[in-house]
Amino acid sequence: MNKDVIYIEPEDDITDIITKIEKSKEKIVALVPPKKAGVFRSIVNIKLIAKAGATSDKRVVLVSVDPSIVRLAAATRLPVAKNLQSAPEIPKIEAESEQKEEQTIEDMSEDENVEEQSGDDSNDSKQSDGSHRKSGKSNSDDNEEEYEDDEEEDNEDEEDDKKKRKDEKEKKSGKKGNKILDWIKSHKKTSIFLGIFALGLIGFLIWALVFAPAVDISVAIKTDSKNFSENVTFTKTATEENAKEGKFYLQEKKLEETQEVNFEATGEKNQGNKASGEVTVIATVSDKGGTTVINTGDTFSINGLSYTADNSVTMHYNGDDMSVCKNKDATATEFKAQGCRIYANVKVTATQAGAKYNIAASSNGWSTVASVEVYSNSAISGGTDDVKTVV
Repeated sequence: MNKDVIYIEPEDDITDIITKIEKSKEKIVALVPPKKAGVFRSIVNIKLIAKAGATSDKRVVLVSVDPSIVRLAAATRLPVAKNLQSAPEIPKIEAESEQKEEQTIEDMSEDENVEEQSGDDSNDSKQSDGSHRKSGKSNSDDNEEEYEDDEEEDNEDEEDDKKKRKDEKEKKSGKKGNKILDWIKSHKKTSIFLGIFALGLIGFLIWALVFAPAVDISVAIKTDSKNFSENVTFTKTATEENAKEGKFYLQEKKLEETQEVNFEATGEKNQGNKASGEVTVIATVSDKGGTTVINTGDTFSINGLSYTADNSVTMHYNGDDMSVCKNKDATATEFKAQGCRIYANVKVTATQAGAKYNIAASSNGWSTVASVEVYSNSAISGGTDDVKTVV
């Protein structure tokens, strides 16, 4: 699996490092700290780095042998590698704590042995002192008193030794020296007051730093437009360049590139001639006047074949001039019922090339978008086929 190696600069802060982790495209991200990287001396920053890796679904590995960095990585269970080639692993700190505990137990055992040995010595000294005092009774009463004083001094020394050893054990076991707990026990009211004050202070700081701060900032920006014009010239000679005079050196570069693509043409196109002819249109205009217009480009269709008008025609009846009407001889009743029927010829051309657009004259089957009747008195011809392969 590929990994992304990121070398951290001394001036990079925790935000820069997290941004680099999130922008990495690899699943494994190896961070190489510099020799002096203060950002890696904080357990909070190490936790933020581990959280950034988990959030972006990446495995973050620290590449370092610095004991302080390794110790912080172990506390956050962040993998560490000695170099970029070695396998990463989570540092273990349990072994050090176990070793310290074993050393503490050994020290306590040695103290107990010393205590037992001193106890034996004191017993031996008692026995020897006792025998000495017995023998001393036969000598004089002054010697007996001297032996009693020595015995009392030995007992006092023995008690002092025991007290010292007891103090040392209490120091090692952590039972002695906890002055804070002793002070709290002896000053309960004061401790409760200080605890309430500390909680109130913490609550006030949270409110003052998190919830209370609020500010509205309005920024108004105004720009002034200033028009200016300057005439500049260009030269192809570097020695003639003069920025003060507005003359700049122009370096000309040419880039020529030829690209070739081999392909096979699969399309077809009929490049033959288009058929053309003429159709007749009949417009029925009411006796109250009206106009029917055939525009250039209007489409006429028959049997699935389309033709477009090559010219425009306007058919108008104003209600008085009946000479334009082909049914002007009809009776008044018929004329009123049918209206004025005006005939006009329109030249048409097939929309595509091909011989299939050559058709005979037809009096029915035509259709168009205009409200007119269409028929052809002559054939439409001239269409030819010339099919060619194209892209």
